[in-house]
Amino acid sequence: MKEVKREERNENLIRELLKVWESSVRATHEFLSKEEILEIKKYVPEALSSISRLIVETDENDNPIAFMGIEDTKLEMLFIASKCRGMGIGKTMLLYGIENYGINDLAVNEDNLQAKGFYEHMGFKVYQRNELDDQGKPYPVLYMRLEK
Repeated sequence: MKEVKREERNENLIRELLKVWESSVRATHEFLSKEEILEIKKYVPEALSSISRLIVETDENDNPIAFMGIEDTKLEMLFIASKCRGMGIGKTMLLYGIENYGINDLAVNEDNLQAKGFYEHMGFKVYQRNELDDQGKPYPVLYMRLEK
């Protein structure tokens, strides 16, 4: 696992992370249409370029298989390539983020039941719910905090 500084985030890396993102979203966000995924995908490169902390996990060939983005102490994104789900990578990354960057807050789509369950299992509890997502779409968002 490695933090990738902003100046190291080149086009190739962003392209590879976008593949991880799309693979992950297609496997977990059944509530989104294919068109909605493609629309959201347009904004992902900017988010990857601008997030304060970008942590990337790679396979044995140094190809990205997962990443998380952190802003202050908030987990803004955590995506695992679909072929690598269920291998403990998400848990390892989240624990790393909690221990090294103080992650204690996140938001998750209410309809992403797998992610919601994962975060609850990891000790996060819902403290707020919004009917709309950040883009004003009718996808409820749950705001969760780590309870110690």
